[in-house]
Amino acid sequence: MPYVHIVLALALLEFFLFCLAVARARERYNVAPPATTGHEVFERYFRVQMNTLEQLIIFVPSLLLFCRYVNAWLGVALGVVFIIGRAVYFRGYVRAARERHLGFMLSAIPNVTLLAGGLLGAIWALIR
Repeated sequence: MPYVHIVLALALLEFFLFCLAVARARERYNVAPPATTGHEVFERYFRVQMNTLEQLIIFVPSLLLFCRYVNAWLGVALGVVFIIGRAVYFRGYVRAARERHLGFMLSAIPNVTLLAGGLLGAIWALIR
């Protein structure tokens, strides 16, 4: 289903844009590579990038499993919520660390749902 691949590509594009934002923040706040600390705002940009990478490691295969074994349309919808959640996370965390929670939940809940559904769906397919 091409929609699944579009969601995957959008999630990866979003991550790429976060990487560019970190590069711009590195310049703006004078944090020379390879340092990852040195200015509080830069560190928040960097944490968004790293947390998104951590979430993508779960998201990509979980989305594929869920769409294969459970329901592709529901998987696509959860994927869209994940992408929106990451954007909310980015905006909130860069503003202030305490504002990251809503965005984190909007991406963590779809991730857990995709992972659990994909695993259970694969097990169900095996035992039927």
